[in-house]
Amino acid sequence: MMAVNGLPRRATVKLQTGSRKTKHVAILLSTYNGERFLEEQLDSIIAQSHSNWTIYASDDGSTDGTLAILEKYHVKLGPNRLKILTGPRQGFAKNFLSLVKNSSIEAEYFAFCDQDDIWRPGRLSTAITTLETIPQNQPALFCSRTRLIDEEGSPIGLSPLFNKPTSFKNAIVQSIAGGNTMLFNQSARELLNRTCEKQTIISHDWWLYMLVSGCGGQTHYSPQPLVDYRQHGDNLIGSNSSLRDRLVRIGKIFRGTFREWNESNLSALIKIKHSLTPESLKTFEQFQECRETGFFRRVTLIISSGLYRQTTAGQLGLIIATIFKRI
Repeated sequence: MMAVNGLPRRATVKLQTGSRKTKHVAILLSTYNGERFLEEQLDSIIAQSHSNWTIYASDDGSTDGTLAILEKYHVKLGPNRLKILTGPRQGFAKNFLSLVKNSSIEAEYFAFCDQDDIWRPGRLSTAITTLETIPQNQPALFCSRTRLIDEEGSPIGLSPLFNKPTSFKNAIVQSIAGGNTMLFNQSARELLNRTCEKQTIISHDWWLYMLVSGCGGQTHYSPQPLVDYRQHGDNLIGSNSSLRDRLVRIGKIFRGTFREWNESNLSALIKIKHSLTPESLKTFEQFQECRETGFFRRVTLIISSGLYRQTTAGQLGLIIATIFKRI
């Protein structure tokens, strides 16, 4: 991987780095042709109340002005605050995982970062305060609801609010929060590092939720929106909050997309199933059987296994997918 060389000290902005007791956060930023909104995202990171962080920006082959913006902020912040790396050019999930697996990146906590959002000032501090209550040797993940904004940054709503507990029984059939809201500890990072390099990962955030909840860790979902999630035409994944978004999801069930996602997730889980807790392993095996068995056994298993999605509509979708063998 390639890093931009340091520039003259006189051009560097001096930022408070926090006391030695303040936990250091590695901000894992994935960029690709993000010149439209990148500066606003970087400015929101600079404005964080928790100031002990380093940005690791992995660019996945941008052809617009993204690299020029990163280099400008590299001068502004200094080489110890922003490091620019070359991504694998295999999609956003592999780009994020390349950052996770980069052994030169060291920190107590790690935060995924998209290129087009805006972080609220307490985004990092709130998450760290929550995770500091969890022993460092236990995988821990913080995630949250988001406030939705349009291309100009005006609020247009909130992402769905989920009230049911977080667990592997939920994670194996649903991703509840975007990676742009996630902060996780070193133990969770070690789980991610076990991901096979050649494995297809549908989404890095869904995968992390499955790993942490399935391997004896703790996932904390906060109803407090800490990120402004920008909705625009270039989004790879939408908010799933509108009726139109939900109809699109239902269409994916009947087209077999949901089943393909599950196939990829289960294939990845097989390779780390020795790390699953006994209860999670049982859930994993029940879900595998549920996808392949006959109709009556399939319906019985989906009920007896306790698998669930967070909303009534989502649970109905899961039942429909089960009936038509689309899970």
